[in-house]
Order: sequence, then C-alpha cells, then structure tokens
Amino acid sequence: MIETREQIAAALDEVFAAFAGCVAAYNEAAFVQMPGGKWSAGQHLEHLVRSSQPVYMAIGLPAFLLRMIFGKPNRAPRNFEQLVLRYKEKLAQGGAASGRFVPPPVPYSLQRQKIQQFIQVKDKLTKRVLALPESKLDNCLLPHPLLGKITVREMLFFTVYHTQHHLQIMQKQNS
Repeated sequence: MIETREQIAAALDEVFAAFAGCVAAYNEAAFVQMPGGKWSAGQHLEHLVRSSQPVYMAIGLPAFLLRMIFGKPNRAPRNFEQLVLRYKEKLAQGGAASGRFVPPPVPYSLQRQKIQQFIQVKDKLTKRVLALPESKLDNCLLPHPLLGKITVREMLFFTVYHTQHHLQIMQKQNS
C-alpha cells in the first residue's frame, strides 16, 4: 500500500528504475520499433518525461498559489487503488494522451540522454516529495488532462501508476 510521502518516494524510485532499466536494455531496433503502430520505447520514455516534469514543477509552487489557481478539494481524497481504478475507467472510455503529452519519435542516438533526463526528473521529484508538508498533499489540487482536478497526493499516485502502466505495455509488446 502506498500512502505516505516516504512510500510515494520509494515507489517512484522503484518504478522509475525498473522503467529506465527496461529502456536501457533496448538495442536500436527495439528502441525505435513501433509495434502495431503503437508508441516506440523511445516515445514511451519521452511521454513519461513530459508528464512527470510538470508534476515536479507544480508541487514546488506555494500551497496558497495552488489553491488560488485550482481551488480547494471538495471531496475525500482517493487512495492509490481508487485513483488507479478511476484512471483505468477513463482509459476504457477512450481517454488517451493529447497535446504536449503526445511524444514525437525519439531516435536511438538520444536513448542515453533521455534516460538520464528521466532519472533526473525522478530525483528532483522524489526530493521535492520528501520535503512537502503533509498538509499540502491532500489540501491542494492540480489539473490532470483525463482525471480533472486531483489532489497532490493523487497526482503522485498517478505518476507512480502511470510509469508502471507504460512499463507493462512495453513488457507486453516484447513478450
């Protein structure tokens, strides 16, 4: 069960390391291959960088600013399992990445650089998570393209699950 800041940071460390290890093991053909017209490993990696960076940046903003921009929660916070279920429901309804979260093709020559960027985002994100006051996790909202406004804790849950989700997709494509 993932709940506390420490558990969230540990889960981020674990899943980002697993994803980075998976992508690092790809040779050029596997890295750029788009199985069935789906995203390549490089595109999954770029998508996760593009979706994790804004989380890192947003949770660094002062709580009063987040509340001023996005309001205050008007419902009980969801736990990890509830958040994952809600995300899966949105995906089943046809939800998909859009706009800036849709990655362009990533050449193999950028594999190491993109993995480093991915790990750097994770390092900065986990450091910031551990420094957050507990009150900010459930009392501030952030916008999510599919889920609407969700709490900071829920966004962090999403970031953990989202990375797991893309890792599972890649593992399935290669089995």
